[in-house]
Amino acid sequence: MRNVTGVIRKGEKFYIGECLEIDVVTQGKTIDETIRNLKEAVSLYFEGEKTEDIYLPEESAITFPIEVEEYVRT
Repeated sequence: MRNVTGVIRKGEKFYIGECLEIDVVTQGKTIDETIRNLKEAVSLYFEGEKTEDIYLPEESAITFPIEVEEYVRT
């Protein structure tokens, strides 16, 4: 089984969910709704594909926050 990495961000009105390894983006009013929508969107993205034909990296992506203010010159 391979995995894709889902990322959720707070937008102006909704939460935005996207995958890092594939071009899938969705939104929802809550985090839970966004997760459900993202899972459904990933399922639709791969619909009709044969498992052996799907290329995904062996390793999952590692995500971490970086504080931008460290790099901003004042």
